[in-house]
Amino acid sequence: MKASARLRGGELLSLHVPPPVAAVPQAEALPLEVLHEDRDLVVVNKAAGMVVHPGAGHASGTLVNALLHRVKDLAGVGGELRPGIVHRLDKDTTGCMAVAKNEQALVALQKAFKTRAVEKTYLALVHGHPKAEGRIETLYGRHPVHRQRFTGKVKEGKSAVTVFRTRELFEGAALVEVDLLTGRTHQIRVHLSESGHPLLCDALYGAGRKAKGQVAEAQAQLGRQALHAWRLSFAHPRTGKVLTLEAPVPEDLTACMRVLRAGA
Repeated sequence: MKASARLRGGELLSLHVPPPVAAVPQAEALPLEVLHEDRDLVVVNKAAGMVVHPGAGHASGTLVNALLHRVKDLAGVGGELRPGIVHRLDKDTTGCMAVAKNEQALVALQKAFKTRAVEKTYLALVHGHPKAEGRIETLYGRHPVHRQRFTGKVKEGKSAVTVFRTRELFEGAALVEVDLLTGRTHQIRVHLSESGHPLLCDALYGAGRKAKGQVAEAQAQLGRQALHAWRLSFAHPRTGKVLTLEAPVPEDLTACMRVLRAGA
């Protein structure tokens, strides 16, 4: 039923009330691909479809639930609701995520992300052919009309900077490598979409883009936006040594690129 619908009286309404979210996330034995782990932190390759922490509509099955099962002393690091979390990925974005295992590492990593001392590189499949390289720098904020969306076309907002390089061209699409210099919600998806090159299969920011031919066939390999957090590089919070991790490109993106290359 739409919010604008008017009741005339006598209607029978059925309501679904979701179960309440547990006040404290519980440990769950969920699949988790670990790229690196030591006494201070763990870097995982987040799977598509996995929410980072419990919230409305996602009481369990999140990355936090999986981490609590693997890291026995994680509970309470930085708070009970989002233990160890220093940055996030969208539900359907795959790839590298660093998680702190103690308070000292948490503070150090939070500072590194805040001061842009962390290098975050993504791979994305986009519609069209972007230029060879570019820098997108805008003010950034929530869309004034569509409140679930964000935009880089606001008069007042936070700074958002995205740098990209086109790595491979296909018929009607391209593979781009993206450096995220700031970490705004949906930033890559918004910046590339508003530059005329939305991500393949991005229902929120690319719904108006109709795919044809090989691109349409390639999109059939995906059930999510074509975005992967490929590489993460930062100074280790204890040793200061630079730690660089890469997450393998997931099979759905690989399959998508195979189809695109076949038609190039």
